[in-house]
Amino acid sequence: MTPSQAPSADDLHALRLRYRAERERRVRPDGATQYHEAEFGYYAADPYTDAPAEREPLRDTVDVAVIGGGFGGILAGARLRQQGVERVRIVERGGDFGGTWYWNRYPGVHCDIESHVYLPMLDETGYVPQWKYAPGEEIRRHAVRIARRFDLYPGALFSTAVTSLDWDESAEVWNVTTDRGDRFRAVYVINATGTLTDPKLPGIPGIQEYKGHTFHTSRWDYAYTGGSPDGAMTSLADKRVGIVGTGATGIQVIPKLAEDAAHLYVFQRTPSTVDIRANRRTTAQDVGADRDGWAHERRENYLRIVSGEPADRDLVADQWTASAALLEKLLPSFRRPDDRTGFEAAYEVADAAKMDELRARVEQIVTDRRTAELLKPWYRYACKRPTFSDAYYEAFNRPNVTLVDTADTHGIERITAEGVRVGDTVLEVDCLIFATGFFVGSSGIHSGRLPVHGRDGAALRETWASKGPRTLHGFTSNGFPNLVQMGTFQNASSVNFTHILDEQARHAAALVAAAEADNALLEPSREAEDAWIAVLADGAPDHEWFHAECTPGYYNREGLGRPNGPSAYPHGAVAFHQLLAHWREKSIDEALHPRTTPHPVPHP
Repeated sequence: MTPSQAPSADDLHALRLRYRAERERRVRPDGATQYHEAEFGYYAADPYTDAPAEREPLRDTVDVAVIGGGFGGILAGARLRQQGVERVRIVERGGDFGGTWYWNRYPGVHCDIESHVYLPMLDETGYVPQWKYAPGEEIRRHAVRIARRFDLYPGALFSTAVTSLDWDESAEVWNVTTDRGDRFRAVYVINATGTLTDPKLPGIPGIQEYKGHTFHTSRWDYAYTGGSPDGAMTSLADKRVGIVGTGATGIQVIPKLAEDAAHLYVFQRTPSTVDIRANRRTTAQDVGADRDGWAHERRENYLRIVSGEPADRDLVADQWTASAALLEKLLPSFRRPDDRTGFEAAYEVADAAKMDELRARVEQIVTDRRTAELLKPWYRYACKRPTFSDAYYEAFNRPNVTLVDTADTHGIERITAEGVRVGDTVLEVDCLIFATGFFVGSSGIHSGRLPVHGRDGAALRETWASKGPRTLHGFTSNGFPNLVQMGTFQNASSVNFTHILDEQARHAAALVAAAEADNALLEPSREAEDAWIAVLADGAPDHEWFHAECTPGYYNREGLGRPNGPSAYPHGAVAFHQLLAHWREKSIDEALHPRTTPHPVPHP
């Protein structure tokens, strides 16, 4: 079957069998527990900031404490400023603003969502991105630009982690403690720690025995490699380098390493889909940035298309929007067809055609037949995050690059003092780099790393463990007043997550402003939580069967499956944002309750 041919019933049956066999080669019984936190040595260090200066622990009071200085926290701070909230303190583990883009500075790092819709607050800051897909440094500088524009640096605590949140019932404030001895009070807390926060390492036996140089891509060691995110890593000219991981990060960094290392070993368990990127410089005229509201219009247009909503035209016109119909299994909703059997049959045919196209691309570029076969992705399109590159496959045509496939051993078997063992072979490397990503979808509050105690000392994690997670719109919970959570849980999502974060920031700031105006506490009733959970459950998509057949990855908990359930709004991000706007206009008072103590007066 070629990409231009419609698959027959026999073709589809054979494809299903091939996909199942490839899945079984890779799935592991330990599932997501095969990964460990990168919490020792250089894996946990901050190579981008000098050791923080000594300071006295804080014992003051602020209006709002925002946990996290990535785009979620920055946008929350900016939207709070627009609502007139003065004393906003952002607490961030990194040495500056940026979040994911503070930590990810590896060579070749770019965003794979078009920069003109990915970078938030372009209308507000007047900035026009220089590239269709922005490099990481441009994105990081934009994060700093927003923070400066909205005066978020004064009072911010960098190189600092929040260690506990405790509700003080008598004063009706949160006590916030940090790993630097701070214990300050906040009238409100907004948790914006994000979904890509903690780097992970595979639990490969011997990983701590390795004697060569090693680091995670989110802690890139330019002191060892030389160069910059643009490449030119001259210190690798005589080095044998191994890299573990061929997901979105690996796709970007591997071509740069291939250019500079004496030899590069790419350890692959599962190949990614790698579509055309076609990055290019752009001008203001290209994107219509000569009119007010251009970025808002472009971003809303993109959200509609990748959410399966009708749009008069496609302003972005890239591989994401071209393949939007195949994103249905990634999102809580995309469409609700009356004829499900017919829909699924048509969906599978379209999926097979796209995957045939992507496998053909490998053959067209990679000259070695065996290597090309190993690089072909054998799974459904929505099983793994799509990636895009115009240099990745070309890297495997270089004589100094070796692809090491580990599917038959379900991943690397062992790391030795000298290198990596796969089967009966030990490949000696001078440097071993882990492009193994982050733990996805779990904030410190949800995981228990950041303990939260609300009314009567109730622990949020234990409360949810016994009664099930409970929120209103994913933001607030009964028993935990004035605590607002941002993230992916019990609300809506999109492939363009910064758009989601900005809508969440607007909502969080509006909640705080309404509570301030009424001298009230933010806290939904149990009945409001029940009603919201019922909304989530009504029409929740049946995607469990799809992900159970997928190759292992973070979308399906490393092959263990992604169960159906009321974990996200089932009607899409566009409808969710409309719902929130209507609720703020008509029903926000339902989540406000009078304070029983005087409003605390913040002080320096």
